[in-house]
Amino acid sequence: MDKIKGIYAASLSVLDDNLALNVKKTIDHAENLIDIGCHGVAIFGSTGQSQLISISEKIQLINQLSKSKYKDKYIIGTGLNSLSETINFIKVATSLNFKDFLIMPPAYYKYGDEEVINYYSKIVQEINNCRIILYNFEKLCGYKFSKECVEELVKKFPNQIVGIKDSSYNLFKSLKIKNFSVLPGSEAKLMEGLEIGCSGIITATCNVTAALARRVYDDFLNGKSQSMNEKLCNVRKVFEQYNLISALHTFMSKKDKIYENVLPILSLLPENNKKKLFEELEKLDFNINNLNKI
Repeated sequence: MDKIKGIYAASLSVLDDNLALNVKKTIDHAENLIDIGCHGVAIFGSTGQSQLISISEKIQLINQLSKSKYKDKYIIGTGLNSLSETINFIKVATSLNFKDFLIMPPAYYKYGDEEVINYYSKIVQEINNCRIILYNFEKLCGYKFSKECVEELVKKFPNQIVGIKDSSYNLFKSLKIKNFSVLPGSEAKLMEGLEIGCSGIITATCNVTAALARRVYDDFLNGKSQSMNEKLCNVRKVFEQYNLISALHTFMSKKDKIYENVLPILSLLPENNKKKLFEELEKLDFNINNLNKI
């Protein structure tokens, strides 16, 4: 079983003016990220507005995504609170031969490790031919994975629970599980993570930093001096001053106005923040025209 490792973008979803999911352009966007540096792409993560996109549109997209030349490089996010809808969506995806899934615990309700273990157990009991990357993001779902919870899930389901995206950053330094992928959710943690045995990153800003992040990753593996990590981290710092979805769509709209479309309750950056975003990125020699140049 291949370990999940490398540079992964939590890909943006592209919407038409009527706010319907543009399947072709969303797939084109994801494929381009792989072309310019990502080892793979997470579709329908938080950055892809997964919690706001209908299941019917998600199914429509993965049906087309199954025909992509990079089919084996995708992780499918669920972004659903309902257990039955999560299971049914994964069943559709596995029928299309997708195998890797990014699954966050349900939002809103308060619960602990025991309930989380039960939640993932029910998924695996229904679908044992999938590989699950746990999604640790307390800020969005209200729950933060403990080391003990992750270890118990891996012990119960070693062939199904294969990794974690750590966007709460409480585990990437301490989790040491054989054949288990630990992937922090920020470029700022890439080098620190690699130095202590992490597998790579899954991050929103790789929608724009794919080439830079891949250079840093490759230089580490090849034992080369790091000439790009400082710039990579500084670009991340600029974007994370704002709502990442708002900032990324605002930035990408310089390339194509279709990126101006986001689902309510999200929005683009207001003009004053938009101006500040582009000014700060220009100081780093980072703009829409040099995303694939390093």
